This record gives sequence, structure tokens and C-alpha cells, in this order.
Amino acid sequence: MIAALLLALALAMDAFAVALTQGAKFRPSARGGLAIAATFGVFQALMPLAGWGIGAVALAYVEAVDHWIAFGLLAFLGVRMLGGHGGDGEAPRALTGRALLLAGIATSIDALAAGITLPTLAVSPMLSVALIGLVTFGMSAGGVVLGRRAGDHVGDWAERAGGIILIGLGCKILAEHSGWI
Repeated sequence: MIAALLLALALAMDAFAVALTQGAKFRPSARGGLAIAATFGVFQALMPLAGWGIGAVALAYVEAVDHWIAFGLLAFLGVRMLGGHGGDGEAPRALTGRALLLAGIATSIDALAAGITLPTLAVSPMLSVALIGLVTFGMSAGGVVLGRRAGDHVGDWAERAGGIILIGLGCKILAEHSGWI
């Protein structure tokens, strides 16, 4: 359960950083903030669900090395988040309509890859998916509110913290499945 919660927190960091920026730069209304949080929460729940389906089929063929695959995917995603890939060179813009849907997809691509690792966790994949969606919704809503108050300089820190959590979770899976702990 703790691993699923950590995964949810780490995956929500991209959405949190974007929501924080939206709050700081565009000051969306309560309705706009709710739309951002709901869109990010739904996409963050759907993408790992799709990844889980892919992983459930593929892991049957690679069960002997599934922990190495999970470690590699999570470490890759974590290192990518540490590098601050989100929004490099792009000026942020207000998220509404199609732009909001595209942002929902963009912030949840990592969740698709992480969803492939769900069968390696010792928790129900459906519980993990629900946690990911709910945590993302809550963090995105909080990000909009916090952004309105604190500014967007906190977003980079949040994304890097998510990267560290993903790398740690990958190491944990590898160590447990390899019998190191």
C-alpha cells in the first residue's frame, strides 16, 4: 500500500507542477482550477490502467526479469523528471479546452509507462490506479491554489522530488524481487 501511495505521489508531480504554474500565472477561477484537477486526475488514472493491461500481458512472458524491467522504467522516468523535462523552452499558457486535454495526456505519459510495472507491486492494480487518480486530483487542485499564492518557482522542486521517489521505488522493487532485502 505504501508503494502504491509513493507511486501515486511521484506520478502526480508533473501535474502538480503544471497546476502550480497555471495558478501562479493565470489565476484560474475555482471552476477552472477544478477542471484542471479533474482532467489531470482522470488522465493520470486512465494511463496507468492502459499500461497495466499492457504489462499484465507482457509480464507473463518476461516474469523472470520483470523486476529489472520495472526498475529500468521507473529509474528512466525518475531521471527524466530530475532533468526537468516538463515545459523546457515553452512559455506556459492558460489551459482550457483542447489545450487542457493535451496537457492531461502530456502529464500522464509517464503514468502509462509506470502502469506497466503495476503487476510487480504487492497491491491491487485497481487500488493503485484509484490512488493515482485521486492523489493527482488532490495535488493538482492544491497546486492551483498554492500557485495563486506562492508563484511557480515551486514547480521545479516538486517534479524533481517525484523523480527521486520513482527511482527509489524502482530500487525497492528490484531489491525485493532479487532477494536483496
